[in-house]
Amino acid sequence: MLAECQVAPEIFQGVQERIKHFVQSFTDLPARSAQREHILDCVLGLVSDLERKNIESIAYRLDPYRLNLQHFTGSAEWNHRPLFAELAGLVDREPGEVDAVIVFDPSMFGKQGKKSAGVACQ
Repeated sequence: MLAECQVAPEIFQGVQERIKHFVQSFTDLPARSAQREHILDCVLGLVSDLERKNIESIAYRLDPYRLNLQHFTGSAEWNHRPLFAELAGLVDREPGEVDAVIVFDPSMFGKQGKKSAGVACQ
C-alpha cells in the first residue's frame, strides 16, 4: 500500500506557480488589502521546505516583522463564506484529471471562542 502512495518528483516541478494560480481565485475576495496580501504568503509557507509549518516560521521567512501575518491568521476578523463559495465553484469548474479524486477530511472541529486550542502563552 505504501508503494502506491509514492509521488514522482516530476509532479512537483512548477508547483509554486500552480499554487499561485490556484490561490489567485481567493486573493480578490477579502475586503481588506492586508488580508489579500497574506493569503498567498500563508499557503506558500505551508508547502515550503520549512521544518516547522507554523505562522511564526512562515512570517520570519517572509518578513522580520511577523506580527502582521500573525494577526492575519490569529485575530483578524473576516468572512469565510466567499472563500468557501469560491472553492466549491473551482471544484465544479475545474475537476482536474480524469482519474483525480476529491478527499473530504471530516476530522477538523470548529474553533470555540477566540483562543487557539492547545497553545499556551509563549
